[in-house]
Amino acid sequence: MRLQIAYDSASALNYLHTSSSIPVFHRDMKSSNILLDEKYRAKLSDFGISKSVAIDQTHVTTGIMGTPGYLDPEYFQSNQFTEKSDVYSFGVVLVELLTGQKAIYTILGEAKSLISWFLSHVENSRLLEVLDAQILQEGSNEEFMAIANIAVRCLNLDGKKRPTMGEIQREIEMVRSQATSSNPKIEQD
Repeated sequence: MRLQIAYDSASALNYLHTSSSIPVFHRDMKSSNILLDEKYRAKLSDFGISKSVAIDQTHVTTGIMGTPGYLDPEYFQSNQFTEKSDVYSFGVVLVELLTGQKAIYTILGEAKSLISWFLSHVENSRLLEVLDAQILQEGSNEEFMAIANIAVRCLNLDGKKRPTMGEIQREIEMVRSQATSSNPKIEQD
């Protein structure tokens, strides 16, 4: 189900970036802006701060808007929002799907960043320690590693090195296909 949510969300962002008649940057990609229907299919919502851009335009210069924990560090520093800023936010959502944690969580009254915690565990080859117990029972280490790798690439501090939403969509689809072939109980559209 989480793979399907990731795929549907990636597909929607890819559509906004490349397939709509005028490209759109969502600018507030976060888990609470992903709605699920009765079949747990994901739909993006809350386009209140979205910006349409000319096809040849690479960024939008604006005051910082968005949700802490999901904001692209480059956007935070430059006030220039790009399609790769949405990619960064999507990476945060992937980490939430993997860990079952919120982007910013509190321990002993102190706010902590899910992304720093996740990346430190990945760097130290301790990914399995941070994965949600439920997905550990339902998937394979190869699937977790593949999605974690996508998330790490989305969270690259250099926006130019992040994948496009189209690349992400295709990579998640490959993981879904492998999961479906190894577990026939998983539905795939």
